[in-house]
Amino acid sequence: MERGERGVTAALDVVRYDAATGLVPVVVQDAEDGRVLMLAYANREALKRTLATGQAWFWSRSRQAYWRKGATSGNTQQVVEVRVDCDGDAVLYRVLPNGPACHTGEDTCFYRQVDRVADVPGSMANPQATGGRTPAADAVSSSRETVETSKGNRDADSISGLLDTLADLWGVVDHRWRERPNGSYTTYLFTQGVDKAAKKLGEEAVETVIAAKNAVESAAGQAELAAESADLLYHLLVLWKTAGLSPAQVRAVLKARAQ
Repeated sequence: MERGERGVTAALDVVRYDAATGLVPVVVQDAEDGRVLMLAYANREALKRTLATGQAWFWSRSRQAYWRKGATSGNTQQVVEVRVDCDGDAVLYRVLPNGPACHTGEDTCFYRQVDRVADVPGSMANPQATGGRTPAADAVSSSRETVETSKGNRDADSISGLLDTLADLWGVVDHRWRERPNGSYTTYLFTQGVDKAAKKLGEEAVETVIAAKNAVESAAGQAELAAESADLLYHLLVLWKTAGLSPAQVRAVLKARAQ
């Protein structure tokens, strides 16, 4: 074994991979300004590819496949340094990003602010700064709100997970567009053009409406609606790709309307 290979092997052996999954969380940080860009997961082989190529490689838990950041979007990440934390159970990629890190088009996945306590001068050290209320008292008084919003938070988590899955699905659709594998239904739709893709989307929309009526009456109807909704979203992404529309364009419209 060459000296370089021994060094890579030694580095990989330092990492404590999860015993059940073989994965380790990877924090990605901008090497120039220190911003945290994203969190993903890698296994030993993904880390090996990262060290060998200087590009950020990960393991997709949803697709059960390796993926290189920017392989489909072009928003690559050049890895300048890989670090391991004190316990060996977390990895840091320090990178030079070529474009946004987040599938939403944001520079960082951590663009949503949750807590603004830091904006209140003396909020921890001086209760007078907040009208005599301590952080502990505020926590107690907000407990009812926490209970009332817990369902909303769970729904928000579900939406976030759905967006992650749609981002993965868009990557598959984009790959089918470029590679056109034989026997693929998606390839078939692409070759038939926008009229066929639009027709199929219309058919799926009607089926989703019918399923929604059944969903009110039974649990089986709920499962049917979920399945038809998944078909509808898939055909919508195919139509976008066929018509040359990007998710970023749709996101821009939604973001403008939310203001």
